[in-house]
Amino acid sequence: MEGEVNRKCSAVTGSARKMKDNAADWHNLMLRWEKLNDDGFRVAGNMVDMRLSRSQSEQLLAEEESPSAPSAPSAPPASSAPSAPSARSQQAAAAAELQDECCKLQDVVDKMVVVVKKMERLTASQQGLQDLEHFQFGPGGRTLFHSWTARHFKESSRMLLDSFSQELKLKQTLLQELAHSVSSDLCMVYLSCWLHQPFITPQTRLALEALLLETGHHPL
Repeated sequence: MEGEVNRKCSAVTGSARKMKDNAADWHNLMLRWEKLNDDGFRVAGNMVDMRLSRSQSEQLLAEEESPSAPSAPSAPPASSAPSAPSARSQQAAAAAELQDECCKLQDVVDKMVVVVKKMERLTASQQGLQDLEHFQFGPGGRTLFHSWTARHFKESSRMLLDSFSQELKLKQTLLQELAHSVSSDLCMVYLSCWLHQPFITPQTRLALEALLLETGHHPL
């Protein structure tokens, strides 16, 4: 009984305390990422709507400027003359609006880069803690909290970092593609990829939950 009490006390000091803090940081960073993903999806949806609308406007403008019939001998009526300049003006306004949304999405991706950099620091911290445990307690280390050693914490951190790093690369690619695609089918694929995050798998979320359970942030 006394040994169990001592083990629980030691679980909130030294390396264990740092690992518990790191687990909380992982949780907070993942919440931050999800918020950014939702924000980015809304902006990306706006971009797709604008891009498809702009494509339709460009097609209408091209039709307006093309000769209506080969035999037309005279200029169009005065009442219809302003239509082309008006269409061009609308096209320029739409392009400016699309550029503004692109900047917003770039800002979201830049913030995601910051999140991943913080994840890299957490993973480096876990590696340092494993090295310290190895030095103090030998290759096998010691059991921390319920059943994990420092190696388990480091491996979980590495797996989480790999998942979010790959997802960030995908987001950066989607950022480049969304503003230029005129295919509605491709746009829907890009939006689906952004929303569903194929590199943030159920195993990724399970790894975070296991981390939180092991360190006592979530009850067993």
